[in-house]
Amino acid sequence: MSDPSSESKATQQAARADFEAALRKGFWRGVWSWLTQSKNELLPFDEVRRNLPFAGQHSLGVQQIPMEQIVGSVGRYRDFDRAFLPRQTRTRGRWESIDAAHLQDVPLPPIQTYKVGELYFVSDGNHRVSVARERGQVFIDAEVIAIDVDAEITPNMDIDEIIRRVEQAEFARQTGLKERCPESEVRLTLPGGYQKLLEHISAHRYFMGIDQQREISWEEAVVGWCEQVYQPLVEVIRSQNILKEFPGRTETDLYLWVIEHLWYLREETSGEVSLEEAAVHFAGEFSQNPLSILLSMIGRIPPAMP
Repeated sequence: MSDPSSESKATQQAARADFEAALRKGFWRGVWSWLTQSKNELLPFDEVRRNLPFAGQHSLGVQQIPMEQIVGSVGRYRDFDRAFLPRQTRTRGRWESIDAAHLQDVPLPPIQTYKVGELYFVSDGNHRVSVARERGQVFIDAEVIAIDVDAEITPNMDIDEIIRRVEQAEFARQTGLKERCPESEVRLTLPGGYQKLLEHISAHRYFMGIDQQREISWEEAVVGWCEQVYQPLVEVIRSQNILKEFPGRTETDLYLWVIEHLWYLREETSGEVSLEEAAVHFAGEFSQNPLSILLSMIGRIPPAMP
């Protein structure tokens, strides 16, 4: 007959070893993410909720959810990394007790989560998720409250990308641009830009009204902005091959930057500056292409004294 105290001690030792292994794995994962500049942070639910326009929420009850889609936490996002590996030794006690329960086949209650798009945020049960992932579980039982958002949100996104996706969906809803100007693709890489685009459309609507001496509908303004402002500048960006000077950016990013630069140049010179001149000048001044930056720096180095 086995000694219960010996079995308990063996379980505690195994749980302690499991935690140390998970902690080491988390350390090396952190080093690798730093070297590769990859995402390794859990998403904080409060920040997501503060920045996204939620339409409401409803309970989905208890269901099995995919572990790989759990990417954030309500209050423990600093204690674990994106793979829910422990980052703090203070999580040891709770982590080891959960692991010991797994080792002894003790049933555990479902975790509690919020669902935003395809993402899950843990409100209770972070240690259970961490241990379950280390034990190779693919699914976990969870009570789910779904938060309603009008955008497609996937597990590989960071907080900025989630905000951008929601802003993009709201911009599409307000403008109907895909239907009214199907040849134009509007996509930004930085949060906050879609609101600027809506302001550009409003300004264009105002000036259209002055030119035509009548009330301009929002739908007319959207088409007018697309055909008379946005698309012509995009064509300049393409013809001058300017996008290659800004790796990782989009034509819409450049549209916003060049328009602001155009206004600056017109104020600076007190004269007329064309879209093409503004685009070329902007690329020359602010290129983010590493080779262009290097050549520019070399060009500024004074020649060696004989």
